[in-house]
Amino acid sequence: MRKNQKGFRCSFCGRDKAEALILIAGIDGHICEVCVEQAQEIIEEELYANDSQKVESGNTALSDHLTPKDIKTHLDQYIIGQDEAKRFLSVAVYNHFKRLKQKKNDDVEIEKSNVLFVGKTGTGKTLLAKTIANFLNVPFSIVDATVFTEAGYVGEDVESILSRLLQVCDYDVEAAERGIVYIDEIDKVARKGDNPSITRDVSGEGVQQAMLKMLEGTVVNVPPQGGRKHPEQKLVKINTKNILFICGGAFVGIEKRIAKRLNTQVIGFNSTEKERVDRENLLQYVTHQDLRSFGLIPELIGRLPVLTYLEPLDLNTLKKILVEPKNSLVKQYKRLFELEGIELNFDDEAVTYIAEKALEYELGARGLRSICEAIMTDAMFEMPSQKDVKEFTVTHDYAHEKLSGSKLSKLKVA
Repeated sequence: MRKNQKGFRCSFCGRDKAEALILIAGIDGHICEVCVEQAQEIIEEELYANDSQKVESGNTALSDHLTPKDIKTHLDQYIIGQDEAKRFLSVAVYNHFKRLKQKKNDDVEIEKSNVLFVGKTGTGKTLLAKTIANFLNVPFSIVDATVFTEAGYVGEDVESILSRLLQVCDYDVEAAERGIVYIDEIDKVARKGDNPSITRDVSGEGVQQAMLKMLEGTVVNVPPQGGRKHPEQKLVKINTKNILFICGGAFVGIEKRIAKRLNTQVIGFNSTEKERVDRENLLQYVTHQDLRSFGLIPELIGRLPVLTYLEPLDLNTLKKILVEPKNSLVKQYKRLFELEGIELNFDDEAVTYIAEKALEYELGARGLRSICEAIMTDAMFEMPSQKDVKEFTVTHDYAHEKLSGSKLSKLKVA
């Protein structure tokens, strides 16, 4: 429309500039904010009406008849052992969904129960998070705490944690506000000393302090594309009140702090309590006090009330991990060879040998893949060219021969 005595008008509804809050100019016309909103509704109805997965991703996906036992049963299909951690995770996720279903006018408001996993590398912390993500129909993201620094320094701001979650749910803010975030390597942001530092602890205590309000629940300004914030950037507001945070870390060396604390508890000649302590698995006695002495600040520990541990893997557990889960390594290799028309088998002695080596190298369950790759690489290279081979069995002698000739056998345990 041409400019008249009253000014510009909306080309769609004819509203005058004085009647509209915003009048956006185009090449040969104008549009007001009301018409923009109506146009957006029409686009969503026409283009995204069938995309129920995106629109409804913020709804609670846990059915009314599902219980914590059912959640744990699903985890049992993919993760061997770690019953204690699976019980804690199942209850935390179940309670998280009950919080989302709670009526807003209820006098008793259920607080959020964020979870902290403590366990050695390769015991299944990240796998637990990934498996529960596949089971639940909610936005879920895994972030690494090692990339974050205090605001204003080189690295990513803590708000980038929510950027990943926002990207997963296609920038649906309502869906993101009901999601679950797994923060890995949380022990790497421990402060360098027990006492508060006079100087800035850029990648340690500073990151912990930046996480406090986010974990508890507040409105956070998030850069949609992640990275660092700058003054001219458009930010998205996300309320973290209903976002469940699960943190995990190896906490290397915390066993010494646990042992020191347990030794000082018994005084006098009565040493029965000290004798009951399982020296091989001190992580089961971990408390928030040990985490504080390790380097987590009390304010952060208070916002992670649910603390549980993952047991170190023994020989029998490693053998079960190789063969029992739905996506176990043995089943994966069998499927690879099946695609070539070859039936692959593993002897029990070969499975035991692989598990023993993983235990010897102290690589955890993650080390099983490295060992299997060292053993199977030659077979996977040669077999596709040999069309007459229809069956292949991995024996103890074959596994020992291939592993002895690989660089992995040079690995020395400190």
